[in-house]
Amino acid sequence: MKVFWRKRAVKAVGPRLNQWKGARAGQVSDQRQQARRERLVSRGRRVLRLGKWIVGLAVVAWGLTVVVREMGPVLQSWLEIRAVEVEGVHHVTKQEILERLVLKPGMGLHQVSTAFLAERVRRHAWIKEATVERRPPHLLSVTVVERTPSVIVRAGVDHWLSDENGYLLAKLGRQDDRTLALLTGLDPQSLQLGEPRVRNAIQSGVVLAKLIANTFDGRVEIDLTNSSNVVASANGVRFQFGDDSLVDQWERFQKVRSSFKTASIDGRKREISEIDLRYDNRVIVREGV
Repeated sequence: MKVFWRKRAVKAVGPRLNQWKGARAGQVSDQRQQARRERLVSRGRRVLRLGKWIVGLAVVAWGLTVVVREMGPVLQSWLEIRAVEVEGVHHVTKQEILERLVLKPGMGLHQVSTAFLAERVRRHAWIKEATVERRPPHLLSVTVVERTPSVIVRAGVDHWLSDENGYLLAKLGRQDDRTLALLTGLDPQSLQLGEPRVRNAIQSGVVLAKLIANTFDGRVEIDLTNSSNVVASANGVRFQFGDDSLVDQWERFQKVRSSFKTASIDGRKREISEIDLRYDNRVIVREGV
């Protein structure tokens, strides 16, 4: 006789759960609920504090708006520009500076940009540098540095006053100023457009004119038509310069200048009429009767 034993089902093996029964289980549940309530209360407090900050900032902003609105006219009166002081002008008038500033009546010192106003003033042809400062309660101070006239530039039939950097200061028309060196041979249109090439030519001409004026009397005239053959004249002597540095060529002439002497042949006095510096390491002197 065979006896069949039925196998009992085996439960799946898994992690053990710490499950409390009875009073201990109720205590754990209460603790979890208490912790959950505390987290909610803490979160609510943070939200409440944030809300208070937002409301506080809104109140402060509103208060500042009211103060500014109410104090605006008073502040405007305290800082209203009532005087403009201009220093450093010689060729430019104070009225020309005021026209550049374009200040509106009743404008306050706190309403202007000093950098922007200084840039406006510098756009004047004669002004090289300009600074604008606020001096409360009512003064706006403007200090300028004017450009210095250095040469007369003749283009066509017109004469222009220029500084040493090649900036045109004023158009003189047919009027001339013989106390300043004269530059010729520049294209009128390029001159008025202020092209860098023309401005550089004027700068070179100013430097050369100063060198010649330190040695020779009379007005210096320089022809800049051909940059490879600049021609200058002063006190009846004509100079020709080549492609090399004008300063270097002039220094070459200065080294041998003391050896030049006026000679007399057959009772006729001969003087130097032309000095040619176009060739390397040479100073060619031509005499006239």
